[in-house]
Amino acid sequence: MKSHAVRIHQTGGPEVLRYEEMEVPAPGPGEVLLRQTAVGLNFIDTYHRSGLYPVGDLPAVLGSEASGVVEEIGPGVEEVSPGDRVAYALSRGAYAERRTLPAGLLVPLSEAISDEAAAALMLKGLTAEYLVRRTFPVKAGHTVLIHAAAGGVGSLLCQWCSALGARVIGTAGSADKAAQAREHGCETVILYDREAVAPRVLELTDGGGVDVVYDGVGAATFDASLDALARRGMLVTFGNASGPVPPLDLLRLSPKSVFVTRPSLAAYVAERAELLAAAEALFRAVADGHLRVRIDQRFPLAEAEAAHRALEARETTGSTVLLPGGSAS
Repeated sequence: MKSHAVRIHQTGGPEVLRYEEMEVPAPGPGEVLLRQTAVGLNFIDTYHRSGLYPVGDLPAVLGSEASGVVEEIGPGVEEVSPGDRVAYALSRGAYAERRTLPAGLLVPLSEAISDEAAAALMLKGLTAEYLVRRTFPVKAGHTVLIHAAAGGVGSLLCQWCSALGARVIGTAGSADKAAQAREHGCETVILYDREAVAPRVLELTDGGGVDVVYDGVGAATFDASLDALARRGMLVTFGNASGPVPPLDLLRLSPKSVFVTRPSLAAYVAERAELLAAAEALFRAVADGHLRVRIDQRFPLAEAEAAHRALEARETTGSTVLLPGGSAS
């Protein structure tokens, strides 16, 4: 079967993204053919495109999350049936109208979750789930610092931590983004281009610092994140939006005996039971009203290059989705 997808034939800037026709194989044992209805855009896609995270053999289809409808199943598939609405994360190759992939990666969708919401939610939402529930279990009374608080993962982290009863401090790059972060539950938002983050955090916490920092920015915020921690606090660095963190001298951790971790979603949903439990917790948080899925940008799949340019220029807020076979609204 022929279908369209966005591929790279070499690594580089957004201009290397090509929208082209390609062959989609029939599903084999344990696989399904999925007609995709919405595709999530994430910063990790730019790492794959640029070569920061190698993708292996080229050409390669980018993208790690999407939603859609099962069209065909291969031999031995028991997890889903044709016609089921499903979503997935962590399976590169999502920038496509149709694709074949393992059935074990798919999560069933209820009527309460729209296709666009699922595509925008899976990777970022599952990331937020493991960060606040398992990497550092946030509880009432904790004080947290969330960088890029108006972004896709940041907005979910703010909402979830606030719902759990934590005091939330965020950072943002503009007044508009700061206002959005406050809507998501931030008590205070620090504009990082106007004031130094760590001194402001220490001022807000009477010198005590925060229990945990969720840092998806990377190199540009790492030092401030360390300095903002309380004694025995934890820095969770989970992204490289500004570039990778340089090598760390572990002696820097000793004055306050702080912890630093670099987790990955793949390590937290390695087993299907973990994936289903994480998705259940995520969807329950949405159903309970603790999380609102904010989709601020929509691009046709064919315009993935423009979407990447907007994302890297930090012109986006909330989540962005790519729409296969149609135009953005």
